[in-house]
Amino acid sequence: MAELDPFGAPAGAPGGPALGNGVAGAGEEDPAAAFLVQQESEIAGIENDEAFTVLDGGAPGPQPHGEPPGGPDANSRKQEAEWKEKAIKELEEWYARQDEQLQKTKANNRAAEEAFVNDIDELSPGTEWQRVARLCDFNPKSSKQAKDVSRMRSVLISLKQAPLVH
Repeated sequence: MAELDPFGAPAGAPGGPALGNGVAGAGEEDPAAAFLVQQESEIAGIENDEAFTVLDGGAPGPQPHGEPPGGPDANSRKQEAEWKEKAIKELEEWYARQDEQLQKTKANNRAAEEAFVNDIDELSPGTEWQRVARLCDFNPKSSKQAKDVSRMRSVLISLKQAPLVH
């Protein structure tokens, strides 16, 4: 019997797979074609398996791992129910913690916003340089700038201590 390629043409046919070194009918079997034939036969064997008859409405065959044909046993169903209850409980606790954290964050943000608004509204004369000094980092070790800003730092500190008189 002539072997067929995946598209149905016989081996060595003009539209079929070439055998051997590209010459049709050279007497050697193509390893790829042999592999495809083997895979097709395995697939045909799987399609005729009992598992597909269950899906088609047939009688169930033996269950894997020694389980009875009725499905999972009572212990596994009980364990699954316990896991579901535990997961639901943990999820509710997580939501409660997240809600609590969200409320704390909202309260902290409101307090920070209120303090910022109060600082902005504070426009008494002579506090301008103190407000500028609060925004600046005067620690020379924490500054990772490449430029030397020590002179600017000293000018701002002196203006903070003795502001200019208008």
